[in-house]
Amino acid sequence: MKPQRSCCALALAVLSMMLFAAADWPQFLGPKGASVADEKGLPVAWSATQNVVWKTPLPGFGGSSPIVLGDKIFVTAYSGYGQGEDGGGRQEDLVRHLLCVDAAGGKILGDKGLKTLLPEQAYGGYLAQHGYASSTPVTDGKSLYVFFGRSGVYAFSLAGEELWRAEVGTKVHQWGSATSPLLAGDLVIINAGVESGAVVALNKATGKEVWRAEGIKQSWSTPALLELPDGKQELVVSLQGKVLGLDPATGQQLWTCAGVPDYVCPAVLTHAEVAYVTAGRKNMMLAIRGGGRGDVTKSHKLWESNKGSKVPTPLYHEGLLFWLADPGVAYCVKAESGEVVYEQRLGGFGQTYASLLLAEGRLYGVSRNKGAIVLAVGPEFKELARNDLGDSSIFNATPVPCHGRLLLRSDTCLYCIGK
Repeated sequence: MKPQRSCCALALAVLSMMLFAAADWPQFLGPKGASVADEKGLPVAWSATQNVVWKTPLPGFGGSSPIVLGDKIFVTAYSGYGQGEDGGGRQEDLVRHLLCVDAAGGKILGDKGLKTLLPEQAYGGYLAQHGYASSTPVTDGKSLYVFFGRSGVYAFSLAGEELWRAEVGTKVHQWGSATSPLLAGDLVIINAGVESGAVVALNKATGKEVWRAEGIKQSWSTPALLELPDGKQELVVSLQGKVLGLDPATGQQLWTCAGVPDYVCPAVLTHAEVAYVTAGRKNMMLAIRGGGRGDVTKSHKLWESNKGSKVPTPLYHEGLLFWLADPGVAYCVKAESGEVVYEQRLGGFGQTYASLLLAEGRLYGVSRNKGAIVLAVGPEFKELARNDLGDSSIFNATPVPCHGRLLLRSDTCLYCIGK
């Protein structure tokens, strides 16, 4: 009987680890950048006095989203300079923070303060819309990787020990830096279009540059990995006027497609060998099938639409694409054709930078300063709730699931919402 009990115990332990890993949210927009969660029990309604499990004041502002690894939450912030509309302070006092927060109680377990490589872009204008900590960290379960623009890419142990730092460019932009790192095998991939006009791949163990793809202009978009039917992957990068398909191992350009003729902010969304890209003032969205070679504009561009998103990244669910756009409009279009299913104005909802989160058949969205909204997912528009935490600071971060609860991040606090 002892061997049988040992086998049962081992099976339970393995199952427990599998379930535990399933709850992790290791990068911007979660596993595969899909912003789709398997979490159960997330609330529909909340307020400053209802369903707030904990509220943790942060040491500074930031537009980055939290990530979740086991019982820990990691999130970035900045302090000392550029806080709020009026800014204030000196650039010399600008500090970036990597925070480790206990998921159960919200206690800050670690605060790694990092000095800034000066001079930084002066605070003001559109930079004041999101600040100096807009890049979401990424983890492989062993280390953390964080990007802070011209100050560089950092690797940390889970205990907060700095493992390496690498520069990927020293330029700045009046709109600041915002792309998030992406892991591809043994590489950390950074869209450093602002800092050096390139996508840069670093060895994640050493920080040494492995490859660099030049010519990346007007792009604040986080790239994505596209899975092909033969098991191979392509790295899809969206930039002004183009969409590129690169070999993620070498950086070699595989294909190019005509893209949005303007700056791009939303991350690339991929699903079933198709990449969806969208952007800003041109109000445009494209669907491109992967696997091509050379200029695939005529051969692999599946459709083009005049509906798009300025900042939030769309998500895919059962043949439909969903996103929120300014000024407070909810969109649903067919992923196969781009045909609009609904275009619904959300009266009084306001400007949105955060992307949607899908969990339990519900879409969770957050406006910058007009609270949150919960929608039913599906071809018919249905608003389930509007919620306000009474926090007058800015909410730029995308909602994140965390062990049956919901994480919301403002410029001043990290909230855990749940029953």
